[in-house]
Amino acid sequence: MAETTPTDARTPSAQPAGGAEVELDETAIIARDLIRFDTTNHGEGRANGEREAAEYVEARLRAMGLDPVMHESAPRRANVVARIPGADPAKPALVLHGHLDVVPADPRNWSVDPFAGEVRDGMLWGRGAVDMKDMDAMILTAVGDILAEGRLPERELVVAFFADEEAGGIYGASWMVDEHPELFAGATEAISEVGGYSITVGGTRAYLLQTGEKSLVWIRLVAHGRAAHGSRLVRDNAVTRLAEAIARIGRREWPVKLTGTTRELLAAIADALGVDPEQVAPDELALATGSASGFITATLRTTSNPTLLDAGYKHNVIPDRAEALVDIRTLPGEEDAVLAEVRELIGPDIEIQIVHQDVGLEAPTHGPLVDAVTTALHAHDPEARVFPYLLSGGTDNKSLSRLGISGYGFAPLRLPEGLDFPAMFHGVDERVPLDALVFGRRVLRDLLLAY
Repeated sequence: MAETTPTDARTPSAQPAGGAEVELDETAIIARDLIRFDTTNHGEGRANGEREAAEYVEARLRAMGLDPVMHESAPRRANVVARIPGADPAKPALVLHGHLDVVPADPRNWSVDPFAGEVRDGMLWGRGAVDMKDMDAMILTAVGDILAEGRLPERELVVAFFADEEAGGIYGASWMVDEHPELFAGATEAISEVGGYSITVGGTRAYLLQTGEKSLVWIRLVAHGRAAHGSRLVRDNAVTRLAEAIARIGRREWPVKLTGTTRELLAAIADALGVDPEQVAPDELALATGSASGFITATLRTTSNPTLLDAGYKHNVIPDRAEALVDIRTLPGEEDAVLAEVRELIGPDIEIQIVHQDVGLEAPTHGPLVDAVTTALHAHDPEARVFPYLLSGGTDNKSLSRLGISGYGFAPLRLPEGLDFPAMFHGVDERVPLDALVFGRRVLRDLLLAY
């Protein structure tokens, strides 16, 4: 992978597949440069590290006249924070944050090199184009535009770029909150990823404002048995025992339970469709959001997905141990009840270990910030609506919540109707439209100036 430096960001164009050069907005240039830093995070402490990407971001902030600080929680696990004074010092500070790590990408499955930052078909391709180096770039350009105009954001900003979000923030936001809480002093709200993108419902364009997150519980299941030759009659087989437990968890149909946020979202969807939300099933309403339904249907209930199996070392040896990882996402406040049911499902012979657990969140769906988001969007897309929603995954807002900071997901992107944007998160051929990056830069700039 070819690394870039801040100087590379002055490159005015890109060569897409097909030949002709495309003039790139600065937001696309920064996002492209960040994609070219391979900041792959494999989890459980195994990562390439964010150091070079953090240095790039730090240099960008310094070029704006800011004084960022970098903190490494471990070698190469770098976090960058800068503060920007606000026009109204009486208002609480706002945290504007992104993460610099990405999940792994197998280039054999991609149409392009996932770390080349290629431009083709009017889109920027690469791991992180959606999650979330696009938003990192929008933050930098929106803030840069405000400062270049000789202005200040309406309120003080804490601009942060974290490590390790893709593994729960242990080396990133969580560590920063524990070790350097003073950097976030005075902040009451935060804006970050996985919200703000457009969907189409009943012919109406709407933007999903992420106002909450499900809880996160990552568990490891361990089955023990008796090691033996593969030809023996062995009923105490660890692999068999684990497989039976995993099947029960993976096939569990958790009941629909609606939080306040989800009830409001379903009512908004029903209104756009012109139907009575009490007469249409929640899943049916969620499916009306098209590609976004992949996220939304998962917010109607707990999910428990086995994600990894590990056992054995030779074809003719029965192992005495088998392990599995399970990704559980519960509705806020239901973590203990769900874990209790999981223990019943797996039975007494399976050991359960908590690998990582974090809280669920629900922030207010009405108020000055939501009003400001709506106003900023309407300045660039006047007929659009704004729907609150609960994220099925999680963000670094979970860590910031320990400081009393209410987190929202708002990375504004106006997307073409046919693009399956949610599938891009951790997916193959991750990409974002170039014009959506320009849109997000402008909307975010207006929001920061007004709110």
